[in-house]
Amino acid sequence: MAQSKRAIVTGGTRGIGRAIVKELASRSCCGVLFSDVAFVYNSCEECVEEIRQEIKSPETRIFALKADASSYEDAEATVAEAIQKLGGVDILVNNAGITRDNLLLRMTPEEFDTVINVNLRSVYNYTRAVIRHMIKQRYGRIVNISSVVGLIGNPGQANYAASKAGIIGFTKSAAREFASRGITVNAVAPGFIDTEMTRQLNEKQRETLIQNIPLKRLGTPEDVARVVAFLCSDDAEYITGQVINVDGGMVMS
Repeated sequence: MAQSKRAIVTGGTRGIGRAIVKELASRSCCGVLFSDVAFVYNSCEECVEEIRQEIKSPETRIFALKADASSYEDAEATVAEAIQKLGGVDILVNNAGITRDNLLLRMTPEEFDTVINVNLRSVYNYTRAVIRHMIKQRYGRIVNISSVVGLIGNPGQANYAASKAGIIGFTKSAAREFASRGITVNAVAPGFIDTEMTRQLNEKQRETLIQNIPLKRLGTPEDVARVVAFLCSDDAEYITGQVINVDGGMVMS
């Protein structure tokens, strides 16, 4: 297997996804060269150019593919385009995700379905679309972004927790199905990360969160991205079906 790797990242324009794209394009993680990255986005056109400007390496090719991650047809089309542009694919990071928070008594069917479709169905869509290619080459690294909320729940996030718990079950099943083909499937479960979502909290709410974190700080998108990059590298070739929390010690089992 060539050292250089080709990656697809869904939800790649903001927060954790953006950090993952930049980390995989750094060409220096764990002794592995991540030469080309195709990231999938839905709406943030200005973010696409920002990412291109932030990734300075002339040896790294970056492709932005616009798609609705909840649509299987879009997933098939973007994976086919990514494979054509990259010349193949070795890595898939399923990161696309949204929130539609509400107490269960007030949560509408649309709020529930939208979160399930974007967060969970997208993992099925892109894994299903890419897996034949990985099976044929007998190599692949799939990393699914879950959440500690999928492990412990959170008031007002029944839809989000269900989607992230579903990703964990999907990860373990897929890991068992594809291990014999040289494909590993793992999940990363971030805790409270310093992103646009947590920045909307007031100071008191942020302090309350931090008090429940043993390391006494919010995580950064880069904290998560470095773990994802490790799982994508050959240093992690004997790790599959695992859920790795990146949460400052908030959830310990």
